Amino acid sequence: MKILICVKQVPEITDIKINTETGTLMREGVDSILNPFCEYAVEKALEVKEKNGDVETVAISMGPPQAKSSLMRCLEMGIDRAILLADRKFAGADTWATAFTIASAIKEIEGDFDLILVGKQAIDGDTAQVGPELSETLGIPQIMYCTDLELTDNKKKIRATREIETGKETLEAKLPCLISVSMGPMIRRIPSFTEILDARKKPFKTISSSDITIKEEEIGLKGSLTQVIKIFPPQLKKQGTIIRDSEPSSAAKKVIEFLREKNFV
Repeated sequence: MKILICVKQVPEITDIKINTETGTLMREGVDSILNPFCEYAVEKALEVKEKNGDVETVAISMGPPQAKSSLMRCLEMGIDRAILLADRKFAGADTWATAFTIASAIKEIEGDFDLILVGKQAIDGDTAQVGPELSETLGIPQIMYCTDLELTDNKKKIRATREIETGKETLEAKLPCLISVSMGPMIRRIPSFTEILDARKKPFKTISSSDITIKEEEIGLKGSLTQVIKIFPPQLKKQGTIIRDSEPSSAAKKVIEFLREKNFV
């Protein structure tokens, strides 16, 4: 059985900068981390491997050369091997171009697989679109926002519990399938010193646009179907009226007076 985990390197929240001309994130010179939700996906892949034995895990990411550090984090946690899609032609890709590029690489480089795991969203863009677009491009079923999963029917199906507005629901899908992972009750594992050293010995492959059959106009900024027109900070709202150090009855009178002034009552 083969599990692919698609992960993303994201900038530290406090360091995010935007290129006002292109509307894309400026990643050069910014400290980056493995997206936390991607770590949850990695953790789920390792749990499946521990429970079912003969499972190969492969982490895949698209990004600049510095994204190697996030894939190394996956290897340190226990993933078997990693693939980095790195090419300047990939730069500026929106969610569609990203999903299309990753799907093309999966079909040509990896071929057969049984399960794809992704984080429910990235903390930089927060779109939660790449996972669903990836499953649609590959033509496989998807279950989003899952907290628990298990293989069933002799590893031919997967049963997943996901979060919804009214609580939780459990769904089942045939493999191959894509699952996006929420935090849930899990605690991300901390690699040991030995695991960190062993990660340096694991297979790591870097591929460019020339390694896959893909047109230049289909990738990166050229292949993006959406363009950012304008970026601006939200307008600051005026602070509301706060009633402090008052008895309940006195505070209630002040609230009524305020509402009458505003013609609400």
